[in-house]
Amino acid sequence: MSMEFKTAADAILKGVVTSEPRVPGVVAMVTDRDRNIYEGAAGKRRLDRDDAMSTDSTFALFSTTKAITGTAVLQLVEEGKLDLDAPARRYVPDIGTLQVIEGFDDKGEPRLRAPKRDITTRMLMLHTAGFGYDFFNESYNRLAQEKGQPSVIAASKAALMTPLLFDPGEQWQYGSNLDWCGQVVEAITGKRLGEVFEARIFQPLGIRDMTFEIDDRVRGRLAGVHARNADGSLTPMDFELPAKPDIHMGGHGLYGTVGDYMRFIRMWLNDGRGEHGRVLKAETVRMAEKNQLGDKKIAMLPGVIPALSNDAEFFPGLSKSWSFTFMVNDEEAPTGRPAGALGWAGLANLFYWIDRKNGYGGFWATQILPFGDPVSFGGYLDFETAFYSALKQSKAA
Repeated sequence: MSMEFKTAADAILKGVVTSEPRVPGVVAMVTDRDRNIYEGAAGKRRLDRDDAMSTDSTFALFSTTKAITGTAVLQLVEEGKLDLDAPARRYVPDIGTLQVIEGFDDKGEPRLRAPKRDITTRMLMLHTAGFGYDFFNESYNRLAQEKGQPSVIAASKAALMTPLLFDPGEQWQYGSNLDWCGQVVEAITGKRLGEVFEARIFQPLGIRDMTFEIDDRVRGRLAGVHARNADGSLTPMDFELPAKPDIHMGGHGLYGTVGDYMRFIRMWLNDGRGEHGRVLKAETVRMAEKNQLGDKKIAMLPGVIPALSNDAEFFPGLSKSWSFTFMVNDEEAPTGRPAGALGWAGLANLFYWIDRKNGYGGFWATQILPFGDPVSFGGYLDFETAFYSALKQSKAA
């Protein structure tokens, strides 16, 4: 399978960096339970520089950070230090002060009221606590524009202190929930989230290049973020998350390489075992991969700020749930990804999947805004489809 897939994958990567419109550069990998079976890179790190994209390039990982934070939460649950169903204010009192926004009055002031129930860490893990993002929600966007509500990329406590969009537990809304999970982890461990990750996740997995605090070592291999213009062209952006963030943002703050993320994916493929030690118990992984939302389903993400996101949805028309803490496709996807597989994405058009049934996972990394970029997202879907086509043929041979 691997040679046939390599030929197809190489062609897809070359295609997306040479087409018009194109992506600046891309790194993509696939792993089985033991090792990477495909590693590819094409294009440039930045269009205004000569550095070629390479498999050791570093990326702003954005929301692919979330599953790592979710893993740290699950470790504390295993140890009996965290009760998913206790009020989260037990661990982070400030979350208990937040109110529900019910629109704006005639003077443009937010109408706020007390929530009907406490937020729990379970709700934070499932995106049912009431938090959103300004680029996916008009009320948050208005608070940012008119009331100076800081963006989450500011990595400040003020950025987390947003009103709730609904009463906790009542619906699914994608947002800053995992940033709050990171705060819960810090409160319980007494350490910064990056330190927790390093000792409890990165070392057992052999991860070397993930960090919340960008430095010259990371910056030297950094893929630059590009803006997609209306005519399809690309403009390099001088975008970086804060080098010394006030808060390690568990929802989006990590920098890292695709190769290191594959080590994380392999841990999920291997029932919680890493290259250098166990990260989660096997029974925790089997619990966590299941739909935890009940009958609630994942909705399309509406692009409220066009520079940051298009309207975006994985596999439109297919039922999708949420686990701890990944999207679950309830039905087989058009790519060939089986029902019950895990996956998610990051804002700058990074995408991954984890197929525990067959024992494979993949990651596609670009650095383009807005999210849901047709060229990058389309290339990713072609990449995943080519993998499952090769897998199907290898099983039939």
